[in-house]
Amino acid sequence: MFLKSLLRKKPLESLIHNKSESIHLKKTLGAMDLIFLGVGAIVGTGIFILPGTIAALHSGPAIVISFVIAAIVCAFAALCYSEFSSSVPVAGSAYTYGYVIFGELIAWLLGWALLLEYGLAVASVASGWSSYFQSLLSGFNIHIPTAISGAFNPEAGTYVNIPAIAIVAIIAYLLTRGIRESTRVNAFMVILKISVILLFILVGAFYVKPDNWQPFMPFGFSGVLNGAALVFFAYLGFDAVSSAAEEVKNPQKNMPIGIIGSLLVCTVLYIAVSIVLTGIVSYQDLNVADPVAFALQIIHQDWIAGIVSLGAVVGMITVILVMLYGGTRLIYAMGRDGLLPRSMAKIDEKTNVPIKSTWAYSVVIMFFAGVVPLNRLAELVNMGTLFAFMMVSIGIIFLRRNKTITNRGFKTPFYPVLPIISFAMCVFLITRLSAETWIACGIWFVFGLIWYFMYGRKHSLLNK
Repeated sequence: MFLKSLLRKKPLESLIHNKSESIHLKKTLGAMDLIFLGVGAIVGTGIFILPGTIAALHSGPAIVISFVIAAIVCAFAALCYSEFSSSVPVAGSAYTYGYVIFGELIAWLLGWALLLEYGLAVASVASGWSSYFQSLLSGFNIHIPTAISGAFNPEAGTYVNIPAIAIVAIIAYLLTRGIRESTRVNAFMVILKISVILLFILVGAFYVKPDNWQPFMPFGFSGVLNGAALVFFAYLGFDAVSSAAEEVKNPQKNMPIGIIGSLLVCTVLYIAVSIVLTGIVSYQDLNVADPVAFALQIIHQDWIAGIVSLGAVVGMITVILVMLYGGTRLIYAMGRDGLLPRSMAKIDEKTNVPIKSTWAYSVVIMFFAGVVPLNRLAELVNMGTLFAFMMVSIGIIFLRRNKTITNRGFKTPFYPVLPIISFAMCVFLITRLSAETWIACGIWFVFGLIWYFMYGRKHSLLNK
């Protein structure tokens, strides 16, 4: 009886057909909005860094193949997400899918893992944004006092990272103004970011020397595979798009377009940047902190290097916006189900967004971004993501067997082979994470289980 209560499932029909304005988000997003959200989440500073450093250390010019392999792995997971998000068009992403398919305890663990993923992703990107922003200001001879320029580290003279806190607060305020306003700002910044990337590709193409692509696989095919395992994480973020399912017009059609379309756009951009970058400079010289800017300086295009730095600053803002958005919708869904305080599910009548959950989540992230050094915690983002990918992939098999879900939309091709391959690939990648990451993640899950048994299980709406 006890085990059965832990695996009780959420009836999907009760979520889809409950039209109460107090617990449902307004449907305002179309396919292009979702593609912009996806590109905003995926393309960050990684596109300016990973192609160079991984080419130098692992793949050589065959970094292009590494990106293709990683894209295929992500595409498998994306196809599974597309089926879930069109069949279960409710806020909460993998958490909600798990609640409908696996039961409450598994859903809670999925939600808890995603809170870690989104939260640490936002905090770490905000810290990186702060560094780029301060570098940009220094170009105008403006300097932020050392004490408020970095995370708590008295030896270095830093105590709090005010710019990191400020950017999270600004994005949180934007999200409370309404999802339409947020997506408009995101779309503008994504267009600006893509324009900067295209500028590099177009200018750099005139300086490509084919000799730099020889040898194409200096580290062998094993190096290409190692590179693929590393650049895999450059694609993370498309899962945040599925958090928007409840706010999408015609989710059966638009969710697959948004998820797969954003992944396709990002893959093309990554491959193009890799080809041009390794063509301008020999892969052996690309093990630097800013390979794209370095390549532009080699060909004496310093003014474009400055624009690329500006593009990186803008690019990180869109990542913060989309990942923070995903986290707030996750908290909203968990609050609506009673596993978190019900106040987290309260929607503002004017803006149609959950303001309390937005600020509650953002304040916690502000603390981590402003005070806690995040270098060693960043890998936890990968753990949370891969766990969600793994469960969503295998969940497709259970979804197809669930006859109570009549709201079918997109279907994952090559069923059941593709979901099983996706699951196996995620298991393989998760085993490559460090022992420290496993221990830290274990501690996080222990705290999650304590909360569930002390609060969530008692207050779950399924008790009624």
